[in-house]
Amino acid sequence: MHEDARPLRAGVIGCGFFAQNHLNAWQEIPEVELAAVCDVESERARKAAERFGVAVWYDNAETMLKETELDFVDVVTTPPSHPELVELAAKHRKPVICQKPIAFDRGDAESMVAACKKAGVPLMIHENFRWQTPIRAVRRRIDEGTIGRPFFGRISWRTGYDIFTNQPYLLEQSRLILADMGTHLIDLARFFFGDPQALVCHALHIHPSVRGEDAATILLEYDNATCIVDTTYSGRAAEDLFPQTLVHIEGEEGTLDLEPHYVLAVGRRGGTVEREQFSIPQYSWSTPLWDVVQDSVVNLQRHWVECLRTGKTPENNGEENLLTVQLVEGAYISAETQTIYRS
Repeated sequence: MHEDARPLRAGVIGCGFFAQNHLNAWQEIPEVELAAVCDVESERARKAAERFGVAVWYDNAETMLKETELDFVDVVTTPPSHPELVELAAKHRKPVICQKPIAFDRGDAESMVAACKKAGVPLMIHENFRWQTPIRAVRRRIDEGTIGRPFFGRISWRTGYDIFTNQPYLLEQSRLILADMGTHLIDLARFFFGDPQALVCHALHIHPSVRGEDAATILLEYDNATCIVDTTYSGRAAEDLFPQTLVHIEGEEGTLDLEPHYVLAVGRRGGTVEREQFSIPQYSWSTPLWDVVQDSVVNLQRHWVECLRTGKTPENNGEENLLTVQLVEGAYISAETQTIYRS
C-alpha cells in the first residue's frame, strides 16, 4: 500500500506497438510518474524515452530494476518473455502488471503467480476488454438486476482488419486467435456469467499467411446458463466493426444487446426496448479506430493505481486469471481432440 502523496514511479518494459497505449495512459494519471522505459531494441527504448519525456531508458530489464527506484513494473512484451520478466520483478519485490495472455503455458502462468505471491507483491493481468466503457455498462445492468438471472449469452468479435502489420509476430504463432483474442472473450464470459464447468471448441485455419488458427467458436457450459464465444481474423462482413465486441445476453426478465457502434439495447418482457448510445472518452492521443481500446487501457491502469494506493486486490489479478489461462488451454484441447473439456 502506498499512502504518501508522491507519484508512483513506473518502469515500463517493452516499447513496441501496443506499449504506446500503456505509455500514453500512464501520462493521463497524475498519480504516476514514468521513471524508466526498457526494450531489448535500444533504439526503440531511446525513442520512447524521448517521446514521453522519460529520464532514463534501458535495453536490459535487470539493469533497470537494479539502477532505478521504481514503485511498480509494467510488462508490455510478447508472451514468451513474460515468465522471466514477471519473476524478475518479483525477485526485486516490485508490484507488476503483465500484458495478456500472461503465458501460453499454464505451468508458466502458475509459476509467475506463485513468484509474486512468495515475494508479497501484487500481480495484475492487463486484461483490458472488461474495462471498456460499454462492457462495464453491460455488467452494471446485470448487477442491477435489469434482466433478471442471465441464462444465455453470445460474445462476438469478428474482423478482417489487418492486425498483422503492427504485430507481425502473430503470423508465426502456432497458437493464434484462441490465445490472442480468445483470452479476452473468455474473460468477458467469466465477467458476465462466472466460471463455466465445461467447454467445447471448434477452431479453423483460414488465412493462408498465418501459421495458427484464425477463427474459433466456443460453447461454455454452466449449471444454469450457456454462453457462446465466436471470433475470427478472417471476417467477411459488409461492415467491418473492428475493434468492437458485440454482446447478447438473455435473462429471465429481459435482454441486453451491445450493438454496433456502442449502442446498448435493453429489452424488457412485454416488448419494450430502450437504447443508450455510448460516447467513448477521448484523449489527445486517441485515434478514432482504437479509441474504445485506448480508453479501456486508461480505465484499467487507473484501477491498478487505486489498488496500489489502498491495498485493494486488483479485479483481474494473477490468481484470478489462472482460470482464463486454463480455459484457453482447454479450448485448444477440445479443438484438437473434438471432445468436451471440463474445468
